[in-house]
Amino acid sequence: MLLTRRSLLGRASLAGAFALTPRLAFAAGTGEARFLFVILRGAMDGLGAVMPVGDPAYAPLRGALAAPTGEVAPVRLDATFALHPSMPRFAAMYAGGEALVVHAVASPYRERSHFDAQNVLETGGTAAYVLKNGWLNRLVAALPAGRDPAIAVAPTVPMVLRGTAPVTSYAPSGLPEAGDDLLHRVDAMYAGDALLHPLWTEAMDARTLAQGGTGTKSDPAALGRLAARFLVQPAGPRIAVIELPGWDTHAGQAGRLAGQLKQLDAVFGALQDGLGPAWAHTTVLAATEFGRTAAVNGTGGTDHGTASAALLCGGAVAGGRVVADWPGLAGSQLYENRDLRPTTDLRAVMLGAAAGSFGVDPARLAAALFPGGVVRPVEGLVRA
Repeated sequence: MLLTRRSLLGRASLAGAFALTPRLAFAAGTGEARFLFVILRGAMDGLGAVMPVGDPAYAPLRGALAAPTGEVAPVRLDATFALHPSMPRFAAMYAGGEALVVHAVASPYRERSHFDAQNVLETGGTAAYVLKNGWLNRLVAALPAGRDPAIAVAPTVPMVLRGTAPVTSYAPSGLPEAGDDLLHRVDAMYAGDALLHPLWTEAMDARTLAQGGTGTKSDPAALGRLAARFLVQPAGPRIAVIELPGWDTHAGQAGRLAGQLKQLDAVFGALQDGLGPAWAHTTVLAATEFGRTAAVNGTGGTDHGTASAALLCGGAVAGGRVVADWPGLAGSQLYENRDLRPTTDLRAVMLGAAAGSFGVDPARLAAALFPGGVVRPVEGLVRA
């Protein structure tokens, strides 16, 4: 069997032994631009995160979920939309012109399977499993080489970064740190191995970059700080991926969604703080596989839906607005009489954000990122 670099990385057990996982998703970029994609796994309720309080059908559909409970009121974004109060950092970015929302967005997928929908989200295809690599890996391949590969802050490289372009990943571990003596011994053991020594060196380089940064699945803010440590390096990656699970709120949504949004907000804040001056050149895009039903269910939650909201922030974002061709929530306006109707292709948001971030002609980039159909970018998401 042919042993490739990718298969070797997939098999490597060194990560567990030395509290290292030589995989974090980075991509080669251009100039000072940074681009970070946050995958919200489980289907975020866009109607709960960014509430269309100006739509007269919203409150009757949502019942007890129409207004978050607590002492802090939702933040009005404009005459139609209000932001959930669990996101004060994002609200401050929005007020400062560094964050925006694109509402009523969805991928081309119209069923309600998490696995299939996430595949479409990450491959950028028109249907599940049609494409075999990720749209972000295709972006890496389309950009000039010269920096470290794209990185995923995750135990394994997610589908969005898989493909022919070189990428890596790095995940914090709960295991004790390996001592310097052990690391030196392993380095000496692999010194003469033409195959393993370059992989070991790559893992050590990632460890050095992440030194002082910690993070666990239960501490999303730490993942944001860790991603910032990689992205802020002068010769480091310019593209990264973070995954945040837990958005499948079938029951007891009020408290669960508030907690999820608080974690996402902490990631945004950690990135802004950790990137420092580099934040001015950064675009962060957070998106989910599909939305949730417009009406609340019998257990105080929402079920699998269609359209949701995408959140963008960063110093490079032309923010302070909600971008939406709002379809309305009246019965005849709902998709299949149950869901927020999608009016914007999520791939158009991805294309507009990526092309704007790296100063690439979106018309030329579209065919590379999203083959098999015409995708026109949402323009103006990133400052020229």
